[in-house]
This record gives sequence, structure tokens and C-alpha cells, in this order.
Amino acid sequence: MRATARVPSGPPLSPRERLLFEAGIKLGGVFHQYLGIPVTARTAPALARAIEAAVGLQPFVQTVRVRIDVTRGGKTGRGRYAYRYLVPEMLTVTLRVREGRHTVAVRLEYRPELRYPLMRVLATGGPGKRR
Repeated sequence: MRATARVPSGPPLSPRERLLFEAGIKLGGVFHQYLGIPVTARTAPALARAIEAAVGLQPFVQTVRVRIDVTRGGKTGRGRYAYRYLVPEMLTVTLRVREGRHTVAVRLEYRPELRYPLMRVLATGGPGKRR
């Protein structure tokens, strides 16, 4: 008979903390799943809607909005190869998750002054907590 290791469950989380964790996982998933996909000005809206639809299937998602600004990418090829790859500078994702009366709104967007995409909390709401 093999002994199994016991994994500590960690501290109990509040509903708001659980939602913040879920929102961060969802934004990180979008960022790491879609970077590098070919995109043009013509295909960007459809790609954004596809990402929204996929994220919208996940638990707790109330709303999701994806913007892709293809003017922020690098150079394109020519002719048939005149497209860019989706890069962090192009992507802005706003997400609201909800569980019961608790909500969290977050955003992923590129910060040029840092040359880095950041996730940030826009708002939290629920019983006893308003921002």
C-alpha cells in the first residue's frame, strides 16, 4: 500500500479573493493562448469575438471584452503574407466575473512606459465591500 502525500489546502479565501484568482487565471490564459496567432485589420474583430466567446464559456464570467489594435504590431510581410502576429501591445481584455452577489472587474493591457502587459483590478463589489 502506497502512502499518499497530503497537500495543504491553504488558507480559506473570501468570495472576493476567489474571484480575483479566477479573473487572473482567465486573463493569463488569454494572454498565453493567443499570442503569436496571425492577425490582420480584417481578421482582428473576428479573432476578438472568438476569444470573447471562448472565455465566456468559463465559470463565473459575466462579461468579457477583447480589443485588438493591429496598428501596434510590428511590420507585416507583403502580398499574401501581409499580416502580423498578435503581440502583447495589441491586446486589451476587460473581464467581469461574478459569483452570487460578489463581482470583480479586471483588465489586461499593455503599458508602454513599462514595455510590459499588466493585469489590474478595476473594481470589486459585494456584501460589505465596495470599490
